[in-house]
Amino acid sequence: MTRPPRQFRITPMLQIGPVSISRPVVLAALAGVSDLSFRTLNRAFGCEFAFTEMVNARSLCENNRHTHQLLATHAADRPLAIQLFGNDPDYLELAVNRLNDRGFALIDFNAACPQRKVVKDGKGAALLRDLPLLQSLLRVMVRAARVPVTVKIRLGWGTASGAENIARAVEDAGVAAVIVHGRTQAQGYSGVVNYDAIERVKKAVRVPVIASGDIFSGELARLMMERTGVDAVAVARGAFGNPWIFRQIYAALAGEPLPRQPAGVEIADTMREHLGMCVDARGERTAVVDFRKFYIWYTKGFTGVKQLRCRISQVATRPQMEEHIEAFRGIAQARERKVSCRKAMPQLVVEREVA
Repeated sequence: MTRPPRQFRITPMLQIGPVSISRPVVLAALAGVSDLSFRTLNRAFGCEFAFTEMVNARSLCENNRHTHQLLATHAADRPLAIQLFGNDPDYLELAVNRLNDRGFALIDFNAACPQRKVVKDGKGAALLRDLPLLQSLLRVMVRAARVPVTVKIRLGWGTASGAENIARAVEDAGVAAVIVHGRTQAQGYSGVVNYDAIERVKKAVRVPVIASGDIFSGELARLMMERTGVDAVAVARGAFGNPWIFRQIYAALAGEPLPRQPAGVEIADTMREHLGMCVDARGERTAVVDFRKFYIWYTKGFTGVKQLRCRISQVATRPQMEEHIEAFRGIAQARERKVSCRKAMPQLVVEREVA
């Protein structure tokens, strides 16, 4: 049965307490990805509001050097939210107190991470199985914070049948907004996004709801907002090697023609810029090794680059990485880009959903 189209109107801005975001699109917290260099690059392509990587509250309180590096920012990296995770109220309260004067616009709490190393310790999405504990942690944070506290959840642990109850519970704890990933913990990142359950979450609460999950294109961002009525979308994996997605989403939400896909030359230039920022921030060896995954993401969907992608694990210096980038540039100039499988698959889901 065909679902009747929703009367769609673009929210002029996203309002979370006193925080105003002019467009209903944010860059999600991405563990191991959304560092200062990644955020800075995406802001240059139109991203207005971003989240840090997921930060362990206990490690922050214990002055872990790596954890404090996750807090790196600068004046142009604003507005910015920080995302904490943990399950100890004392550490969360202390962490929030330490962050109050750091200039973050929001403090977010992660109750959504499905990774085994997180949930086995009763953190992340594991908290969805203990709503009283989740509420108590959020209340501690809300009392301690001098900025709005938000929470990221999933639709549930094994099923999405209780998604509304989770949303109401966190709203009752005092959060200023709910970010919901449209899958359960059991799904991880597999299967399809459950638009109906996200819509139920939106209808269950009064605070703004931001949806994430399979926002791989402007069309999919618009579909998410049309199907669910959420206030905004959070771009996560869709930004991997694709900072152009923000312009595409803005155009789709405004009903304007979508910008052209970037040519290989532009992608190569962007890779070099991104690599340079990473090296400046983290040093050559660490940055280059970490940049290998970005190279894979940037070059996905192009013909003739399989050999380069297979050899990327051997690249260890900046000159070697730049050589691989230039090799990609030469191949890309000579060949047409194929549609990325990663971006095509969700579109098939869209067709099934609206059929």
